[in-house]
Amino acid sequence: MGTGVLYALAAGLMWGLVFVGPLLLPEYPAALQSVGRYLAFGLIALLLAWLDRVRLRELTRDDWLEALKLAAIGNLLYYLCLASAIQRAGAPLPTMIIGTLPVVIAVSANLRDQRRDGRLPWRQLWPSLLLIGVGIGCVNSVELAALQREAGGDLGRYLSGALLATVAVACWTWYPLRNADWLRHHPGRSPRSWATAQGVATLPLALLGYALLWGGMTVADSPFAMPFGPRPLVFLGLMAVIGLFASWLGTLCWNEASQRLPTALAGQLIVFETLAALGYAFLLRGEWPAPLTLLGIALLIAGVLSALRVRPQPVAATAHAG
Repeated sequence: MGTGVLYALAAGLMWGLVFVGPLLLPEYPAALQSVGRYLAFGLIALLLAWLDRVRLRELTRDDWLEALKLAAIGNLLYYLCLASAIQRAGAPLPTMIIGTLPVVIAVSANLRDQRRDGRLPWRQLWPSLLLIGVGIGCVNSVELAALQREAGGDLGRYLSGALLATVAVACWTWYPLRNADWLRHHPGRSPRSWATAQGVATLPLALLGYALLWGGMTVADSPFAMPFGPRPLVFLGLMAVIGLFASWLGTLCWNEASQRLPTALAGQLIVFETLAALGYAFLLRGEWPAPLTLLGIALLIAGVLSALRVRPQPVAATAHAG
């Protein structure tokens, strides 16, 4: 359990980096940032795949199709929606919506995975979920209030950002549940190899997306300087860092956590990503969090620690006791 939590913490710290890209590259289209990030991830995974080629040969056609689905929805579509949301609504609102992931995933997993992981008793689970929810609300109420004071106006753009962030939540609710299904059904397979396989599956999708985006901009006579934009070194460097740490290494750590923890508990630990994203945002701003923000962070941590004390009960035993 302790090792799984540490892996989940490491994944959250690295996944928090994905909120940095749209803030550092506001003039770059979200689609370009999405395909650029996963093109870097795919190239890194291709090198790693050669080193891990023996284990990757053990994957079946169905395994590769599953990796392709996970790559398309949990990688490309998720980050496209998230980056678009941040650029349209600013960072606070998407962070607030993405911050609901621990609750959404925990509830979803507890509804669908009772036979496999056991049932986390709702009576014991709700207090931790409530703490997490209230903590996220505190943190983001401060951010949202600041955004409303500064907003000058396009309500449609703001609402479209909220909608895109909601779609991102749907993508990343589906991804960890489906990813955990594969890992739990293949306990003898290496989480590292599965992370690499997802990166390899991402590469052709990212290449196709990059080509379509470049072609579309050329046809539309866009003034944006393709292929790498007005700040090519910054763009390439940032995509490489996010591709290595947030994509491959973050996925590896999450896979390790998913094999050690019940899905409902692992889902709650995505709260570490929210905390990391907020921390990085405050570092970029050069500001210290407001008291209400600090209270929210404390509630988030308390909720996670409370959730870790809940133990799953076998479904049969629970039903008999009832």
